Amino acid sequence: MSSSTNASFSIGSIISDFKEITKIRLSLSVVFSSLAGYLLGADTVSFYTLILLAFGGYFMVGASNAFNQIIERDLDALMERTKNRPIPAGRMSVNTAFIIASVFTAFGIIILYIINPQTAMFGAISIFIYTSAYTPLKTKTPLSVFVGAIPGAIPFMLGWVAATDDFGIEPGILFMLQFFWQFPHFWAIGWFLHKDYQKAGFNMLPTGKQDKGTAVQTILYTVWTIIVSIIPVFGFTGKLHLSIVGAIIVFLIGLMMLYYAFQLFKKMTETAARQLMLASVIYITLVQIVYVLDKFIR
Repeated sequence: MSSSTNASFSIGSIISDFKEITKIRLSLSVVFSSLAGYLLGADTVSFYTLILLAFGGYFMVGASNAFNQIIERDLDALMERTKNRPIPAGRMSVNTAFIIASVFTAFGIIILYIINPQTAMFGAISIFIYTSAYTPLKTKTPLSVFVGAIPGAIPFMLGWVAATDDFGIEPGILFMLQFFWQFPHFWAIGWFLHKDYQKAGFNMLPTGKQDKGTAVQTILYTVWTIIVSIIPVFGFTGKLHLSIVGAIIVFLIGLMMLYYAFQLFKKMTETAARQLMLASVIYITLVQIVYVLDKFIR
């Protein structure tokens, strides 16, 4: 009985650590963005391509997260939020994590290449920038958020490229939308985790402090996000269209996030930052859903 229980616990722990090293929740949210982009770009939906994109996207993001945790293992051990991750907690060796990251990278690139070479190229660019630029810059400069926003903005446009094998104004707009959105999203996280981040020497806030300057920039980038989100309604974004009704809904969703950005400016608290972070996650999810529904309903 005891042996069976231990075996079950061991298997459960391995699965849990595997999910943690690849950040499965984050990976699935990225896959969602990619699939939304594909549905926007596809003239005819191919479920085969959707499946390839889902697995390819998951492998690429999982690889990035695993490499990130290998590089930051000593810093993760200093923070409350990350000290129990598999590597700093000693439950997974660096070699094991490296094998997982390498296998995920290979699988991801191969699967995305099956869709088309451009999709694989952007996937590879994403993992390279995330691990080779964003990760080391986090302890050097707040500009790391700008660098990190580049791979973070690729998934939405990656889906369009997977559907069309073409990069033009349409995936460019999808990229810009998710690019600008990441600043209020990550600055909100950087705000309520500021003390924990300081333990590891991470510089995530634009001014380096939880101050009015950071709050104002959060508001400005939220406004830019809202502006970019409604550009497709004006009819000069190629095949990427948004109806007037769709644009109004997207705009109203944006005002919801803007409200919480102003609340952060007004209250300057970690609670307000958490609320903005949650609002930003709801925002990007709803906007992508509205974009897709708007295409298929009108």
